[in-house]
Amino acid sequence: MPETSRRRMLQQSTALLGAVSCYPLLDIFSADTHNYKVGACDWSIGMHSDVEAMTLAQKIGLDGVQISLGKVENHMHLRQPEVQQAYQKAARQHQVQISSLAVGELNQVPYKSAPETEAWVSDSVDVAHAIQVPVVLLAFFGNGDLKGDKKGTEEVIRRLKKVAPKAEQKGVILGIESWLSADEHLEIIEAVGSPNVRVYYDVANSHKMGYDIYDEMRRLGSEYICEVHAKENGYLLGEGRVDFIKVRDILNHVDYTGWIIIEGATPQGMKILPAYRHNLSFIQKTFNQV
Repeated sequence: MPETSRRRMLQQSTALLGAVSCYPLLDIFSADTHNYKVGACDWSIGMHSDVEAMTLAQKIGLDGVQISLGKVENHMHLRQPEVQQAYQKAARQHQVQISSLAVGELNQVPYKSAPETEAWVSDSVDVAHAIQVPVVLLAFFGNGDLKGDKKGTEEVIRRLKKVAPKAEQKGVILGIESWLSADEHLEIIEAVGSPNVRVYYDVANSHKMGYDIYDEMRRLGSEYICEVHAKENGYLLGEGRVDFIKVRDILNHVDYTGWIIIEGATPQGMKILPAYRHNLSFIQKTFNQV
């Protein structure tokens, strides 16, 4: 879709939502129901780049795990076929799925500047295709932050333009997770011009930035949101600042069919297993009415 058409569509959607904002959200959306698969990030359950994440995921009761491509120290090990096979074997053994990949090392080694990261992102598409997962999260925090960085953003767009055709060919979505607003994400997506570059939406990050996350999610919809992090910083899910009932209703309404991936949401001093059993139970009751 041309850039002007996308922007016009979002502006019209915003106007429409403003017209109905006086009605209670639940009354508008409560008729829609979905059954979401629920996973967790391997780093959030203390298993960054560790195949034992599958064992812990089964103990928690999760449907799956978002796994990391790797670390600098292990040379982004998931690029090795034998490592891929080990993860797939563990997933089968513990009856969990690999929901998606994440290239979290881009927070330390920025995609906007480090030459080696072009190979990481390109290879992540091959890995995702090989292990049959649809989404790769590209992280833009820390050293990789794009907020207010015009030059860095332009370089990211240039690099994404190069890798996007491969992602399209292999049926893999590259999801941008960053401190950027919905509109700033859309500017990048429109500049790249590929339907396989989308937004990896993290409710806690966007809330922390002061964005209206409910409006953003409605406007982005399932066309642009490829996956969702259910997160609270320093709180269990349901005990923090995010209204997950609103999040659920919006995702249902826009026909989002992807995973709900739990990240963070472990209060200081609380062990991971009980924290994540609570978080899973909360998501199941809230989103799936289990």
